[in-house]
Amino acid sequence: MIRMLKLGQTEFSSTFMQKVQVNNLVRSATFFQHAGISIVFVFMPIIAQGVTESVFEIGLLVASFSFAQILSEIYFGRHSDKKGTRLKFIRIGFIGCAIAFGMHYFATDLSMFFLVRIAAGIASGIMIPAMIAYTYEANVDKKRAATVISFHALGWMAGIAAAGLANDLQLIFLISAASFVVGLLFTIRLPNPEQEKEVEPGTTKRVISKNKFLFLSLLLRHIGAAAVWTILPIMIVDRWGGELYHISIVYTANTMTAFILMNVMASKIHLSNVTKFKIGVGSTTFVFVGLSFVTEWWMAMPFMSLVGATWAFLFIGGNFHLMDNNPRSTSTGIFSSTLSIATVVGPVIAGGIAFAFDYVAVMYFAIAIIVSAFAVSLKIKK
Repeated sequence: MIRMLKLGQTEFSSTFMQKVQVNNLVRSATFFQHAGISIVFVFMPIIAQGVTESVFEIGLLVASFSFAQILSEIYFGRHSDKKGTRLKFIRIGFIGCAIAFGMHYFATDLSMFFLVRIAAGIASGIMIPAMIAYTYEANVDKKRAATVISFHALGWMAGIAAAGLANDLQLIFLISAASFVVGLLFTIRLPNPEQEKEVEPGTTKRVISKNKFLFLSLLLRHIGAAAVWTILPIMIVDRWGGELYHISIVYTANTMTAFILMNVMASKIHLSNVTKFKIGVGSTTFVFVGLSFVTEWWMAMPFMSLVGATWAFLFIGGNFHLMDNNPRSTSTGIFSSTLSIATVVGPVIAGGIAFAFDYVAVMYFAIAIIVSAFAVSLKIKK
């Protein structure tokens, strides 16, 4: 009897350690995945100023990356469910991103930048839905998955900080490519479990119809946010007297708060996923109300910390609600592609408003559209 108990304890300990090891590998891969994306994404408006003086063209260039992600995330997210495997898409995405982001180094004009940004959007869209679904499925206690997913926020913080420390708009492309290579190495040791294949036709349409209020409120909220993120780095430097590394400091407040709060959610915040999502959407309004009164770069930090909190609530709440009730990679792919649609529309609107009026007018637009997003989110049922 004692021998059987010891054997059972050994098996439990071995299984537990395997799960911890898998989570740590996914944490590391997620960290380098998002560090590689963020190091270029946040500074793209500043980089674009080197090849065009038009605010509208800057908006289009920023939007091109997300435009490519839209179809990529929907297609490959659905394909991941059909094939019943995640790891293949994750690895292909890492390889594609290492190449596409590395090619940014050789871009010298606006046309080349459009091409490499579109390639980067396609490559990143291959792995994002599969990575979220893989993380969720690797944890029996689904709340623990939030602590793993939180490393995407930590990765964004590290990427932004690395760009500020490098203080070189060419060097960051090489750092980005290297991040994806390192992330790929961590996936080599990950197990490759097969999930039940979701081959039923019309699944994507059905998921969108079933969750239309969630996707619509997410779309509206992120259009407002993406519009502001397009002009914010320029405002920090041109209006608020900041330097390149000040952009890193301001954005780090965002990502650090998101990382901490996502980890706290796993054990301390006992709200339904729908309630978390609604809190995340509605609270974003206060961010842009505050930013519209900022006059110096450091004053933006508390509001960027607040936006990190709102992001943690809506990202975890929205994705977990979808994965609890829908095919996982398909639904997270639609969630991610909705963000990408917003990141296409938002910068174009920001460029148009800033050209016609001024930068602060973009903040007012964001406030109005996010209030509308919150009103839509109230129709989501638990």
